[in-house]
Amino acid sequence: MHSELSLIEQVKSGKLWDIPGGIHPPERKSLSNSTKIDIIPLSPFYYVPIKQHIGNEGKLLVKVGEQVLTGQPLTDAIEGLSLPVHAPTSGVIKDITPHVSAHPSGKPEITIVIESDHKDTVFTTKPIKNWQTSEAASLTKHIQSMGVAGLGGAAFPTYVKTNPTKDIKLLIINGVECEPYITADDVLMRYFANEITQGINILQHMVQPELVVIAIEDNKPEAIEAIKLAVKDQDTIEVRVIPTKYPSGGEKQLIEIVTGQEVPSKSIPADIGIVMQNIGTCFAIKEAVIDGKALIHRVVTVTGESISRPQNLWVKLGTPISDLLTHCGLVAEQDQRLIMGGPMMGFNIMDTMMPVVKSTNCILAPSEYNLPSFGVEQACIRCSLCSDACPVNLLPQQMLWYSKAKDHEKLEEYNLADCIECGVCSYVCPSQIPLVQYYRSSKVEIKQEKEDKIKSDKAKERFETRQLRLERDKQARLLKHKESADKRKKALEKDGNAKDKIAAALARAKAKKASTGETAPISADAQTTNTQDKVAAAIARAKAKKQAQADSETTATVSSESQDSEVGSAEAVEAKSAEQIKKDKIAATVARAKAKKLKQAAENKEQGESN
Repeated sequence: MHSELSLIEQVKSGKLWDIPGGIHPPERKSLSNSTKIDIIPLSPFYYVPIKQHIGNEGKLLVKVGEQVLTGQPLTDAIEGLSLPVHAPTSGVIKDITPHVSAHPSGKPEITIVIESDHKDTVFTTKPIKNWQTSEAASLTKHIQSMGVAGLGGAAFPTYVKTNPTKDIKLLIINGVECEPYITADDVLMRYFANEITQGINILQHMVQPELVVIAIEDNKPEAIEAIKLAVKDQDTIEVRVIPTKYPSGGEKQLIEIVTGQEVPSKSIPADIGIVMQNIGTCFAIKEAVIDGKALIHRVVTVTGESISRPQNLWVKLGTPISDLLTHCGLVAEQDQRLIMGGPMMGFNIMDTMMPVVKSTNCILAPSEYNLPSFGVEQACIRCSLCSDACPVNLLPQQMLWYSKAKDHEKLEEYNLADCIECGVCSYVCPSQIPLVQYYRSSKVEIKQEKEDKIKSDKAKERFETRQLRLERDKQARLLKHKESADKRKKALEKDGNAKDKIAAALARAKAKKASTGETAPISADAQTTNTQDKVAAAIARAKAKKQAQADSETTATVSSESQDSEVGSAEAVEAKSAEQIKKDKIAATVARAKAKKLKQAAENKEQGESN
């Protein structure tokens, strides 16, 4: 408790700390911060990606052909880290289709295409009038439903930070805006200081910090004076003017500058009792709670030496980049470079139909002279300038080697996750090695590798669970069969006459079958016995038939002297088979031969006696 109180006391003392590394690139902010924020006219079409934040995309609530109003929800938040998106203007849903995304890869993402009716008819607003007496949970839910995300660049869902799980002692409002060219937060503080302060008051009510610090770089004097004037009567809010240095606007870097404390690796500021919000996010919270307006627009800096009228614009989310360039006057050069974001952390725009999203704070069209393109990558000369300039005390040179070798284990060992992708290492590299690009690619690969491993582990777990279930079911069946067999065996042993009873039952079944002519189900043994009985009956019938034929042959009279004896009577012939008839014919022939022989012998004897 003492250390926490000493932290607040130190912050109140006004002491500031320095961060390691860092650079001082040319600012070039004066190009766009000298005029008020302009409002860009309505575009014919708006391209609203259904995911514009860190986390999960929402569930679609609209379909093609549906009429929508300004601020109407197009998606609904789902479980997990999720935010809805809203219609930037009234019109008709023309399509829901993949469209070029506001991402370095430009990979198409599911996008809702709205054709504007140029009426900008507003959807029913839902302000919370008595927010001072509302519970923090209800305000958190409301802020989520309004789609509020961090407008500093990361687009982290704001409702998560408004509902911390730990006690928060210090709330830091980030108005540093340290990257060259960008002035969106600067002009917002100049002209909307009171609205920003209202958003800060809402955050105070929800987070309950002991102290609020608004940090602003010393290169924004007008913004500093405007904010100081807005909070002059609020004792719990203090303004800290910090030295201009890039990247002092990084979350962990600004915490170190204001408090002297470092956020541990793989930890978040809430772990040490600190929450940070961006100036633009505070304005969006005010609009969501007090005005009941969803996050459908933001301030975007359109600047660069190739822009004829560089300025800051209120831009509806989903507006194509081409419309901003047309409004501000792009002086096209050959192979003109366009960047979304600043020169340090931004990425090249490959298609001007890329839409403005919640994280879009700048559209930059620099000249080649003021912001030269990267030249041909040369070999690393091990000068150590990258490690000297790194604000996170990493070793960019070693990380480069492991990125090229795709040695993800070593990259994690060297704390690649702590890299804030500020671009300082690439800026100071004399060999023009795009170090940040290597680190970004490696982060994506590591993330994908971990996701694949999680999927693989889940699939393996499902397979093993299924195999265990199948084996368990198999053993249960075998046990059941064994128990049934044991019961039958015991029953047979207990009743010695069981076999006789079974035989008697089979006999009764046979008798019943014989009397009724019905077929009853019988066992395999009974079927075998029945077959044997049938065979025996067939043999008996054959023997009886053969005996009858033998008796018929004994009683038949065959005349050895008459020709009629060759054939016999018609009835006898019909009773005999062809084979029997053949035998009878042979016997008759033999009988005639014997009779003839006897007759011849008798005649010879009589003749001899007469002689």
